[in-house]
Amino acid sequence: MSQDNTNPQQRFGLIVIGDEILSGKRIDKHMPKVIELLAARGLALNWAEYVGDDPQRITAALVRAFASNDVVFSTGGIGATPDDHTRQCAAAALGVPLALHPQAEALIRERMQDTAREQGVPYEPDRPDNIHRLNMGVFPQGADIIRNPYNKIPGFSVKKVHFVPGFPVMAWPMIESVLEDRYAHLFAAVGLSEKSVIVFGAMEATLTPLMLSIEKRFGGIKVFSLPSVDHPVYGRHIELGVKGDPQQIEAAYTLLLEGLHGFDAKLGPELVR
Repeated sequence: MSQDNTNPQQRFGLIVIGDEILSGKRIDKHMPKVIELLAARGLALNWAEYVGDDPQRITAALVRAFASNDVVFSTGGIGATPDDHTRQCAAAALGVPLALHPQAEALIRERMQDTAREQGVPYEPDRPDNIHRLNMGVFPQGADIIRNPYNKIPGFSVKKVHFVPGFPVMAWPMIESVLEDRYAHLFAAVGLSEKSVIVFGAMEATLTPLMLSIEKRFGGIKVFSLPSVDHPVYGRHIELGVKGDPQQIEAAYTLLLEGLHGFDAKLGPELVR
């Protein structure tokens, strides 16, 4: 798979598709795993979106994804049952026809032969259910396949948007392979750093000017504020911190602490991640 020539500020997104997530029948496990896979490579997830099995909404989400220039992973809906719409919606979002991908067809036929062999029955390529299974290899024209090490039924990529099944056992190694094959040039030798402090007796509004001044001074740093009213250990507090470029973290954090001394606030434990 060819490498994408992407700038160092490349953003990453995730689309999780399926009514079962929105109804609560299944708990999404993809976002925590994608965050983990990216963080292990010094990258970060910039946004995520959940969409039910609604073709119009899926198409709209994919139109935004293709237009964003972000690297986007889309999970779910690429099967061949009536509630699977992702392949068709991707083609609609791109304005291209669907077509049976030759490599996908070969892999699906190989899988069907494996299954027949495991069951001890002859492989019947023209059997209606086997013909229907080939629909899982019908992708938007121009797509590249993503190999599936679990059962050989591939996903697909178009531009920087990568489509994998909803099953974690399949999706996660496929996402990891896409990262390694296409985006290794973006991996950071040292991941993003984060330092923060627990602040008692302050309000976010009064701290905002300090936060803005630090972000203005350090281009590779983001300042974050996480308020809590009922924390089991700290009670009402704000976790105030900086994250981003490891080479700028210490200077930015020092400036943050110096700025906090100008407020009528009590500082608690410091946190490093």
